[in-house]
Amino acid sequence: MVEPAETSEPLADEPFEPEILASDLAWQGRVWGVRNERFRYLDGELTRHFLDHPGAVAVLALDAEDRVCLIQQYRHPVRLREWELPAGLMDVDGEPALEGAKRELAEEVDLTASEWHLLADFMNSPGGSNEAIRVYLARGLAATEVAFERTAEEADMVVRWVPLDEAVEAVRAGRVQNAIAVVALLAAWFERGRGWAGLRDPEEPWPRHPRFRSPSEPSDPRSLSEP
Repeated sequence: MVEPAETSEPLADEPFEPEILASDLAWQGRVWGVRNERFRYLDGELTRHFLDHPGAVAVLALDAEDRVCLIQQYRHPVRLREWELPAGLMDVDGEPALEGAKRELAEEVDLTASEWHLLADFMNSPGGSNEAIRVYLARGLAATEVAFERTAEEADMVVRWVPLDEAVEAVRAGRVQNAIAVVALLAAWFERGRGWAGLRDPEEPWPRHPRFRSPSEPSDPRSLSEP
């Protein structure tokens, strides 16, 4: 039986930087790749493959009637037209996360917002991917001056405004299972119950995203290759 840790410290994930012995891309796709890394851990060496992902931002847009803007979009790997939040990859070089969220809100649902807060950060699947996701709460909504053209899976995208309580019930009942939507809707429901007092600064640093690590930390292992 594993002995429980005795500590009075607040519950928090602990950063850890092992010595990276080798790091190379085993495969590179249009958006993400599969990385192969060898590293020291405890008294040995381990090798792991994982999805090397640029990360993503998402927006829970909430209107004055306490309704959430959801989009329905086809996702081929799971063969579902999922209900999701407006979201997108952090694939623009040098773009801050908040600016990426504003861009995605405009591009996907033709909306702008005057009030932004950080709602949630999470790792989508840390056992096999380095994908980090940041979700923003956007209020004070208005339509953009120009509607964006949408193609591919976005061409038949459906937009629906759903009361927050109704959306949370869909999550509870298992009818909505998109990870970003689940995390964001539950976080928004919780924060609303506290009068939105716990919302975070939208420009809060994001050190857990690989792109935004402090310069004092070890260099990005993507620069290493097998000797």
